Amino acid sequence: MSAARLTEIVAGTPILMDMLRAVETVGLPDAWIAAGTIRSAVWDTLHGRPVATDWADIDVLFFDKVDVSREREAAAEAKLAALMPGLPWEVRNQSRMHLKTGLPPYADTEDGLRHFAETPTAVGVRLRDAHIEIIAPHGLDDLFAMVSRPVFTDDHMMGFYRQRMTSKHWPARWPQVRVLGL
Repeated sequence: MSAARLTEIVAGTPILMDMLRAVETVGLPDAWIAAGTIRSAVWDTLHGRPVATDWADIDVLFFDKVDVSREREAAAEAKLAALMPGLPWEVRNQSRMHLKTGLPPYADTEDGLRHFAETPTAVGVRLRDAHIEIIAPHGLDDLFAMVSRPVFTDDHMMGFYRQRMTSKHWPARWPQVRVLGL
């Protein structure tokens, strides 16, 4: 049910569909729009509001072991900006993101999402052959229950999670959101 509802929300939001088409056009391997872009769209919808377009960034995740350069990401951001100017594109190759977290290398984009700090943000959506596909390594239950819970409970990651949750102020924007683990 949640996957069908997420598909309905994305398909019913023209700017999200345009962004998905733009990402598909750029042709990055294993590329998905993920994280806050998707979470915010769902939470806006569940709060009975139109999807806000005041994104801090639009997270595009992809996976390419061959070219892990920041220049590759910047080039993809420039292509996306040419297709949809004025949007805050942020493209990140999950093949190199383990260096930021100190974890073993990720196997693919879904594995990168699996290592996000909180469950409702670990969701990605893409277009493939005109069909919406979803990856959610921790499921969609927390996203639709409007619950944020930490993915990892070790001291380092809990500290990172708590810092993120304190700075995000999600319940102020979405009053029905519950932040666990603080």
